[in-house]
Amino acid sequence: MKAYLSGWESLCASSSALRFIDTNLRGIGQVMFQDNPLSGALFLAAIVWGSIAAGMPQVAICGVLAVVAATLTAQLLHVDETALRAGLYGFNGVLVGLALATFIEPGPLLWWYVVLGAAVSVVAMSATANALKPLGIPTLTFPFVLVTWLLLLATYGFAGLGADALPADDVISPYESFDPAQLGVGDFLQATLLSISQVFLKASVVAALLFLAGLAINSVAAAVAAVGGAFLAVVTAHLLGAESDLITGGLLGFSPVLTAVALGSVFHPPGWRVAAYAALGTIFTVVAQAAFNVALTPIAIPALTGPFVLVTWMFLLPRQSFNRAAPGSR
Repeated sequence: MKAYLSGWESLCASSSALRFIDTNLRGIGQVMFQDNPLSGALFLAAIVWGSIAAGMPQVAICGVLAVVAATLTAQLLHVDETALRAGLYGFNGVLVGLALATFIEPGPLLWWYVVLGAAVSVVAMSATANALKPLGIPTLTFPFVLVTWLLLLATYGFAGLGADALPADDVISPYESFDPAQLGVGDFLQATLLSISQVFLKASVVAALLFLAGLAINSVAAAVAAVGGAFLAVVTAHLLGAESDLITGGLLGFSPVLTAVALGSVFHPPGWRVAAYAALGTIFTVVAQAAFNVALTPIAIPALTGPFVLVTWMFLLPRQSFNRAAPGSR
């Protein structure tokens, strides 16, 4: 892998076109914290597969359009070159594009709306990074959540943009109790995999496997954290009596997956204490996801990755160090 990346980096250094492609692929990979163009390529393949399988190819197209628009905007604004090349100005953009194309009806205005959202996500990224710098915590997907919420809410005031796919009262409702004993192994497996694929707003087992492959080639720890976080979220949600269809569709697990990856493999060195800390954060993200769903019902917009952002910030702010030995240990 190192030899491959070294060779690819040499090619990118000699070609501005390849460098641009590399930056965009890394932007897609950074949705799940992977600064690796091959991870980004596998993630993109998963997005394309999931979009076509769902009969919504425009979602994949908007995702690509958005990450390109975000990268171009970042270049025009002369952002930090190192951060730009690592894809840190593209991941929020691609998520904006995927979300808008998922919830808004296809049409000429959608493409312009996606470009607008992607461009503004770069501004929001820079603004959020500056605001959080004194706190020493990352922006995560907050720019995506903020920009997408505003753009989706605005569709209710624009006749040219329809958003029939937005959550309604019959989608996000008070949860009904469900007996986990009625679920089979297949149900748990599906829910676990779809929780991973829903990070990119996809409900596809094949896409989930491609996402896991993209994680594993760059970080086995991240792939393990994603699977563990998804499974823990599914079990937690069922034990708490959440609506089964939401769980098996991965709609209560995607934010916990991101929390598990962030806390368990990205911002802390892997270990049993880190795993316990990440598990606590993952379980609480399930609660936060349910809370966001209920709180946002009156304005009928999705929670997106808001629960992940809130909980991960909460768990990073204590600046808990896991590098030193615990009291009484050797």
